[in-house]
Amino acid sequence: MSGGWIYILTNRPNGTLYIGVTSDLPRRIWEHREGVVDGFTKRHALKRLVYFEHHDDIRDAIQREKLMKHWSRSWKVQLILRSNPDWTDLHDQLL
Repeated sequence: MSGGWIYILTNRPNGTLYIGVTSDLPRRIWEHREGVVDGFTKRHALKRLVYFEHHDDIRDAIQREKLMKHWSRSWKVQLILRSNPDWTDLHDQLL
């Protein structure tokens, strides 16, 4: 098993949040930004990457994503603020 990534997208600071998991973060963020996949992120124009974390095992990443999706919004916002207080788009860090 290879590693995985958990990520949070938004449309603006303190906006709508989306939590996802992937084995290829740069490709997945490109897909969101280009709108190639229909769904929640495309409907809400969620293109700003504001948080991500890596796990050595994709199964751990999937478990963490499931856990985080049950968190309150305030917990998710606090997680973002601890590492990205300005809600900067972290997309460029992937290049």
